[in-house]
Amino acid sequence: MPDQVTPQALFDDRQLDRLEELLDDPALEEAMRLDEIQGYLCAALAGPRPIDEDDRLADILGGEDAADSETGREAAGLIRKFAEALAANLAAGEPPVLLLYPKDGGEGRSDYQPWCQAYLAGVDQAAEDWFECIEEDGGEDAEAQADYLDERLFPLMVLTGEAEAAAKEHGEAWPEGDERAGIEQECEDDLPRAVTDIYRFWLGWRGAGTIRNDAPKVGRNDPCPCGSGRKFKQCCGRE
Repeated sequence: MPDQVTPQALFDDRQLDRLEELLDDPALEEAMRLDEIQGYLCAALAGPRPIDEDDRLADILGGEDAADSETGREAAGLIRKFAEALAANLAAGEPPVLLLYPKDGGEGRSDYQPWCQAYLAGVDQAAEDWFECIEEDGGEDAEAQADYLDERLFPLMVLTGEAEAAAKEHGEAWPEGDERAGIEQECEDDLPRAVTDIYRFWLGWRGAGTIRNDAPKVGRNDPCPCGSGRKFKQCCGRE
């Protein structure tokens, strides 16, 4: 079990333990780990349009046929429930308690890199490029919206090493020693809020908030814009 685990509101410890057990089954040898699943889903449920559920499951379980086995079907059901709980909490503005494993499998510092790499993989898998969508449809606020999204993605870029690589590619120095450690610590602390802010940004973009007021109103029996797969009245529209 990863450290720092607190279950999502609609997904309890028993289900989380069972999902982790299923992911270790040889039938799912190409599946993501729990930390990667959470990171990937935080991105896959966001964006201009959430990644389709079938595509999400294929990415998570390691292929389109992975859910054909009894183990795969049970895992897929638990992943759907986990995604539903995660989407509900993000939509409510509740930062997730991250599912993280210790570095090198030991008892030390938590390893943020796999979580963040999985998140960025979810961004890359989106049907619509996040920044291109803003550029094309953001109107007069497009530049400000792109800057905001870029700023909230910064912790992920730091914790995957991509920010450092980009700096060095452009001949810029990257902090070392205590300064570097301080930046990484700030990014680790900010990560749950950053991914929540990004989710809610796109939730508003899709018409459930205030960013895109020209979008059609969501009916109570329509699919919830958060991407959970439930009706709006049963999810973010609950009174």
